[in-house]
Amino acid sequence: AMAAGLEPHLEALRRELHGPAVLSVLVALIAVAITFLIWRFVQGRRSSRKAVLLLGLCDAGKTLLFARLLSGRYRDTQTSITDSSAVYRVSQDKSTSVTLIDLPGHESLRLQFLERFKAAARAIVFVVDSVAFQREVKDVAEFLYQVLVDSTVLRNAPALLIACNKQDVTMAKSAKLIQQQLEKELNTLRVTRSAAPTSLDGSAAGGPALLGKKGKDFDFSQLPMKVEFVECSARGSKGEEGEADLEGLEKWLVKVA
Repeated sequence: AMAAGLEPHLEALRRELHGPAVLSVLVALIAVAITFLIWRFVQGRRSSRKAVLLLGLCDAGKTLLFARLLSGRYRDTQTSITDSSAVYRVSQDKSTSVTLIDLPGHESLRLQFLERFKAAARAIVFVVDSVAFQREVKDVAEFLYQVLVDSTVLRNAPALLIACNKQDVTMAKSAKLIQQQLEKELNTLRVTRSAAPTSLDGSAAGGPALLGKKGKDFDFSQLPMKVEFVECSARGSKGEEGEADLEGLEKWLVKVA
């Protein structure tokens, strides 16, 4: 008798569970679950990339900057022919760290080493010689262009800092001027490369479309990664005996770690 009395209620519950309202809830739950899994996957990929690459032309000051960040001390350097790496603690409690990797800037080596380490890059510091910039602007823009149109860099979109080094020298160009000149040169490069054949990894395909927005003059805000500029001096205003001026760079490293 009790079972017979419950049967109408059970039947109503079965009908309700098959109704459109329940189906909508199930669809919503599935969508949330898929979104969460995608977010975890993206976060997992990002957290696995712990390297901060130091890039730039020869004599831009990458190796001295690398040494100053790690030890604070000045040291004489020479042109690098291989990479150097070390763990850099970005917080005073030593709980957060990244791996700094100083890559050679020589024309015959730099793309080879970028190829080796680009997939691990959480962030990139592109070091510019602010004193020699006016003379080297085309070479600087050429290398930066090759970095920015690389398919792996575009996909991972690591944070990018243009470190305008050697600001202790009177003739050094400002970060604002360097940004303006680089945007102008990169805009010219993407136009001249528009008919370039596709490279083996596809990085040069559709050059202008990959760099910035088609139909608009290039500026750094159009890139998939966040780009910042900072003025710094690995040597420091007091020379070898003084401290480096890397405050802006160090604050940026804390943010991207």
